[in-house]
Amino acid sequence: MAIIINLDVMMAMRKKSLTELAGEVDITLANLSILKNNKAKAIRFSTLEAICRALDCQPGDILQYTEEEKEEDN
Repeated sequence: MAIIINLDVMMAMRKKSLTELAGEVDITLANLSILKNNKAKAIRFSTLEAICRALDCQPGDILQYTEEEKEEDN
């Protein structure tokens, strides 16, 4: 996937644990873990807003676009 989620970096910078952030954002620990580990397929804007509020950051601090590598035909 071309979108990388840097939630773990922001959490470390703000010294917040997964459990603490999950409580502040009102999201299950399991769903927050999926997001943190780059396994999520989507995120609601309301969830992104709550995470940004809790971590005092911008969406661009959490989400990063990288170009996918193209597979070459052999």
